[in-house]
Amino acid sequence: MKPFNLSTALYVLLMVVVIVMVDVAFFRNHFWERLLANVSLVLVFLAFYLRFLR
Repeated sequence: MKPFNLSTALYVLLMVVVIVMVDVAFFRNHFWERLLANVSLVLVFLAFYLRFLR
């Protein structure tokens, strides 16, 4: 198992900040659109992490 890595923690923090900003800016009162956007953003961040940062 990999030890705790600062770059991974910063990457997760960046992901959380981007998701919250998108929620507040575009999807304040739209539950299903918000859910779809959040899941999509997490999948994009995960794919980028697995491809370039792993």
